[in-house]
Amino acid sequence: MFVQLRKITVKAGNADQVVARFSKESPIDGMEGLIDKTVMTTKLSKEEEEVVVMIRWRSREDWKNWEKSDAHLQGHREKKGQEPPEYILGTKVNMYEVQSITQGKASQSL
Repeated sequence: MFVQLRKITVKAGNADQVVARFSKESPIDGMEGLIDKTVMTTKLSKEEEEVVVMIRWRSREDWKNWEKSDAHLQGHREKKGQEPPEYILGTKVNMYEVQSITQGKASQSL
């Protein structure tokens, strides 16, 4: 399994806008190898919130196929030259190869 974590720091009160953007249906949802997309939030301070988008892929190759897809590239072309909204303070993206997963009892009831 391959995981992409995107951490987006925003001005307090704006996390909902980022959550809405990453929660709506998009071309990635139909990609072969996509396991799921999880959007999470936390309050960092009085002035800042963080939105974390975790995208899980069956493999690194599946993720690479998304990165090279026409839908993904077109999305970047449409945003080329656009400044991010003023409420976005920063974004950090990390990629991980999953080494181990341990299922808890609660996972059986999900």
